[in-house]
Amino acid sequence: MAKVEYSAVGRRKKAVARVRLVPGDGKVVVNKRDIDDYFGLETLKMTIRQPLNVTNTTNFDVMVNVNGGGIAGQAGAIRHGISRALCKANPELREVLKKNGFLTRDPRMKERKKYGLKAARRAPQFSKR
Repeated sequence: MAKVEYSAVGRRKKAVARVRLVPGDGKVVVNKRDIDDYFGLETLKMTIRQPLNVTNTTNFDVMVNVNGGGIAGQAGAIRHGISRALCKANPELREVLKKNGFLTRDPRMKERKKYGLKAARRAPQFSKR
């Protein structure tokens, strides 16, 4: 018998998360490490678990490979990936996830640096005299 497995990709800023949902008891493993070892901040762990909490889903283990970006971007990418995978697992959850905004790819990216400026919008210091 084939093993049931749902996979999806989540993205946020420069971070890309490849998420797999396998039948289990709700463990979250990020880059072969426990979520508590990988993410130090409680808010980031909460962000990742939001789709599971909103849909009351505890019958899947979440296996994630994530790379690129910083820790906040990675957490957002994982949340996006988990939401997409849950939709594949149970299409009825789509409405709840969409209402909470977990299926929307956050389009905000780093703004490019412009010539004549020190950063994207930071101008050189102005001196009157």
